[in-house]
Amino acid sequence: MTLTVDRAALTRNEQLTFRANMGVGRHGWLRLTPAYGVRLVRDRLAGLPAGSIVTDPFSGTGTTPLAAAELGHIGQSVDVNPFLIWLGTAKVSNYSPETLLATADAARAVLADARKHKEDNDLWQPNLFKIEKWWSPGALHALKALRHSIDEHVGPVEDLLEIALCRCLISCSNAAFNHQSMSFNESSGEPVLFDMDDAERTFAAFNTEVVALVESARYDLTGSATIHHGDSRAGVKDLRQADLVLTSPPYVNRMSYIRELRPYMYWLRRLDRASDAGDLDWRAIGGTWGTATSKLNTWTPEVETPVDEAMAKVCERISQDGGKNGPLLANYVHKYHHDMWLHFQAITAQVKPGGGVSYIIGNSTFYKHEVPAHEWYAAMLRELGYAEVNIEVIRKRNSNKALFEYDVTGRRP
Repeated sequence: MTLTVDRAALTRNEQLTFRANMGVGRHGWLRLTPAYGVRLVRDRLAGLPAGSIVTDPFSGTGTTPLAAAELGHIGQSVDVNPFLIWLGTAKVSNYSPETLLATADAARAVLADARKHKEDNDLWQPNLFKIEKWWSPGALHALKALRHSIDEHVGPVEDLLEIALCRCLISCSNAAFNHQSMSFNESSGEPVLFDMDDAERTFAAFNTEVVALVESARYDLTGSATIHHGDSRAGVKDLRQADLVLTSPPYVNRMSYIRELRPYMYWLRRLDRASDAGDLDWRAIGGTWGTATSKLNTWTPEVETPVDEAMAKVCERISQDGGKNGPLLANYVHKYHHDMWLHFQAITAQVKPGGGVSYIIGNSTFYKHEVPAHEWYAAMLRELGYAEVNIEVIRKRNSNKALFEYDVTGRRP
């Protein structure tokens, strides 16, 4: 297969408007489970005056800052994960026609070079545990060859090629994303012979992904956005005061975001050891991957929160009914809301007087005991003096009748 793009269309580089971007576009560049949808974000941005400053202190894949920039606003977001900062920055960048043409040309060169590698003893592969569980020998060979060839490129061209590689490595993997968290197909990990057809299918998938990326990147954004490295529990100096803080923090459900990001981060050389993933997850609110779990055993709070009394009752029931894991999960719930209280205090100074906040969050259950994060969010906002604090039910989340998604809103006086 040969990579082809509409070269004439790239030279026009039309300005992106809301109507021109009703599809997924850049929002679909990489999948992170679970991630909140762009439609929900756009609904909450509707009605803001043009040029409003929109902050997301939990950037993730950059949905909020990108949606803000698409609608002519100034988006800014914060994340503790350097990979997500890189991804978000790539998604909110404007790409000139020359850059996109260079990307298409570079992709052709990458494919031609990668196909020359018949053996891969000299090719680097990531130190991903049980990598043979993820990819067949043929697909793994192709990915290693593509990675090697992409290394010859730099700047925005390399960024787009690496995103295409990330999309390709998931589409050609044994990973399954048919439910909330990533899992593996039943046959993964079984011995498989090298099949050159698998390699060629992987090359073809990379070709397809580059074409899609170039097409979705060819429109300029009417606004702008920046992605900052920082800890959401502390203020970030470079942020401008926001007209609206719009975000969806990690839910209090032990869902590890770093787990879903591992294949991308290993292939882009942003992870090399499993312990590094655990350390990064520990720095994130709600992180429980690897060493983050063991650190919970010895964690103690630094400050009191306005919901300590209510939280203590729930945590005691979780501790009593959870068997050997009960005390650990009780500590997890306590640390999560302790960290969110630090966050609410830090973010308040970065909201304009009269500005609003909107937190998309879900409740959770442990051993049939509800953790009403939405109610505790609202209580913390009221303690900080926010007015018009409200909890809106957005949707029922799954077959568990007790789980819902909420929008907790308020306005800074």
